[in-house]
Amino acid sequence: MTESKGSMPDWEKRFRAPRVSLPDWAEDAPHRSLFVSNATGTYELYAWDRVTGEQRQVTDRANGTTDGVLSPDGEWIWWFDDKDGDEFGIWRRQRFDGSHTSESSDGSEGSDTSDEPAAPGLEPSYPGGLAIGRDGRTAVVGRSTDEEGSTIHVVRTGEEPVEIYRHRESAGVGDLSHDGSLIVVEHTEHGDAMHSALRVLRPDGSTVTELDDTKGGTVELGLEVLGFAPVDGDTRLLIGHQRRGRWEPMVWDVATGEETDLALDLPGDVGAEWYPDGSALLVAHSFEARSDLWRYDLASRELLPVPTPAGSVSGATARPDGSVEYLWSSAAEPSVVRSTTGEVVLDPPGMKSPGSVPVEDVWVEGPGGRVHALVQKPAGVSGPLPTVFDIHGGPTWHDSDSFAAGPAAWVDHGYAVVRVNYRGSTGYGREWTDALKHRVGLIELEDIAAVREWAVTSGLADPDRLILTGGSWGGYLTLLGLGMQPDAWTLGIAAVPVADYVTAYHDEMEALKAMDRTLLGGTPEEVPERFEASSPLTYVDAVKAPVYISAGVNDPRCPIRQVENYVDRLTARDAVHEVYRYDAGHGSLVVDERIKQVRLELDFAKRHLGG
Repeated sequence: MTESKGSMPDWEKRFRAPRVSLPDWAEDAPHRSLFVSNATGTYELYAWDRVTGEQRQVTDRANGTTDGVLSPDGEWIWWFDDKDGDEFGIWRRQRFDGSHTSESSDGSEGSDTSDEPAAPGLEPSYPGGLAIGRDGRTAVVGRSTDEEGSTIHVVRTGEEPVEIYRHRESAGVGDLSHDGSLIVVEHTEHGDAMHSALRVLRPDGSTVTELDDTKGGTVELGLEVLGFAPVDGDTRLLIGHQRRGRWEPMVWDVATGEETDLALDLPGDVGAEWYPDGSALLVAHSFEARSDLWRYDLASRELLPVPTPAGSVSGATARPDGSVEYLWSSAAEPSVVRSTTGEVVLDPPGMKSPGSVPVEDVWVEGPGGRVHALVQKPAGVSGPLPTVFDIHGGPTWHDSDSFAAGPAAWVDHGYAVVRVNYRGSTGYGREWTDALKHRVGLIELEDIAAVREWAVTSGLADPDRLILTGGSWGGYLTLLGLGMQPDAWTLGIAAVPVADYVTAYHDEMEALKAMDRTLLGGTPEEVPERFEASSPLTYVDAVKAPVYISAGVNDPRCPIRQVENYVDRLTARDAVHEVYRYDAGHGSLVVDERIKQVRLELDFAKRHLGG
């Protein structure tokens, strides 16, 4: 890559260019919207009045803010206030227009120069979902702590919070019905954190009905809440199910128990949300790393495409006028918020992000079936190339044909980039996602090894210049791969990884403990051999490649102590490694910090691979 002296390289421009999320909008005041942007150099919440065009920064914190909810009446913005990315805190709120006049906890009007606690009486916790009522005075707040497990509370202005649900296993708020009379809870009381069941409650905590697909069959199936119908007195609930081996939507009338199976003729995973009048569904369809949109009329059962460009739709919403707004990108083209009216909904001022190269699809036979990989490489350059295997996190996630500044930076520097949707990834059916249980980490590495073999034998990748990298679960697989496949990789770069599985389990947030018990079949004390087999720490002495690790000191998901345990073992045998610690949680919302981390990774690769 050629750069003039003093110019900003394209890879840095991609991080610095202003970006926006898909705007949320108030149900009863649709001209009022809330979105996230990095316009100031830190990702924060912004209020947008579509009538006046005014955009106002709502939050301003050193480490950024992205968790926010706009009340249905458009009067209040709730946002989650944690400490430097530790994800443990309270909900606060401020008026949409930013005025300092606020309602105090006793319901009286008062003047306040700071955002007020939105749910006084609730102690700090990890968030467990939030649904705000249309009356502007009622909310349903989910929370979890290590001591209490999961609890759900009804919060009304001027009253003490009322607890309506409590359980040791993971649970969260699904939705609040349009008239505020019904609350749906997603829970895992059965102990399988990967497959939720549903319970519908009244605001007093009494049960209306339940739906549980985890019982009575040979396999456990999950359910997810997609939302109550947006009509007063309407007891239809849109849910997702896995009864045919993939995610599909279904309408469940929680009053009568009637289930309306939509059976949409689309391959891959299918989700949906309501059109504002409740007469149709906006269908989100994901298949083989691409996604598109459809409109399903509930009366005629007609399914029609909603025109979108080829690539990936990361979010979509139907507006009251029937138009659809959606966040779109492809590997080659940066993200943009578009409308089916033909307009760009939000076009932030400032520099524009350069594009990158398109992604190519590769299918490789693996031990558990065909593995889908996405490949990007510098234009006009033939192999074999230094190649980066950039492994996604989750593990219940998947890489797609969408824009990503990280892989584009590697391509700019002459590397090919391979991303693998290993077993455990979403988007390829329930069996593919659920394949991880008990042999955690080992299964994913088998698929990555199969794609690595293809990359080398096809002439794409130089076997002497192979980098294994990833963040979160991808960072975990990086460290595990360096120890279990020490001759396969030239270099390893792991961001916010699980490094010592046993210590990570004991230190992580409660919801992730539940997920680990599901994946491995118990606690470290109950199945020690599985935790040992799946822990990078077990294989650390076999690592040959230089290792770079970055970690947030406040990370509740991959806590710092278990990273230090792994680093201590590298240090004890003088293994080549570098560690970068930063003052944030599971990643950073500060643009300068993100750029610094990418620059450190690129420099580490250059020093150890050359060229």
